[in-house]
Amino acid sequence: MTTITLTDHGQELLSKELARRPGESPERVIERALEALQDRETQDSQMAAQECRDAASTIRELRKGVTLGGLKIRDLIREGHKY
Repeated sequence: MTTITLTDHGQELLSKELARRPGESPERVIERALEALQDRETQDSQMAAQECRDAASTIRELRKGVTLGGLKIRDLIREGHKY
């Protein structure tokens, strides 16, 4: 078991939450807050992963039909090595 010392602000927040939820223990209020934080962080990381997938999909769509005028990337690399 770990002992936690709350700051004045933390104590104020906990007191307000306990007043809103009569009969609930301070431990349960803190536990619920930590669960909510964990859920939000999980959702945030899932949203970030989805945004990455969407960006990659958009890039793949945008590159369709885009050419280098018949040149190959390998040829451009060789050309760049000349200088």
